Amino acid sequence: MKAILTVVGKDHTGIVAKVSSQLAKDEINILDISQTIMDTNFVMMMSVELPENINFKKVSQELTKLGNAMNLEINLRNEELFDAMHSI
Repeated sequence: MKAILTVVGKDHTGIVAKVSSQLAKDEINILDISQTIMDTNFVMMMSVELPENINFKKVSQELTKLGNAMNLEINLRNEELFDAMHSI
């Protein structure tokens, strides 16, 4: 299953490393990544592919927990849902 991961918050060291490490633990493959710094804010979007047998809700909750620990907003959305939300 493909999904879109977004990360937003104040920039600090280790954001990409920690998020990528969490994804690797669940064998989630990063297909594409875009990130930028806007003033002092870090913004990242990843296209990822999850294993077929993975518990999407559990992974999403783990990423939210990581985001809370890092003072970031991390959201994981099914790519089909993301596309539907952002199309006219």
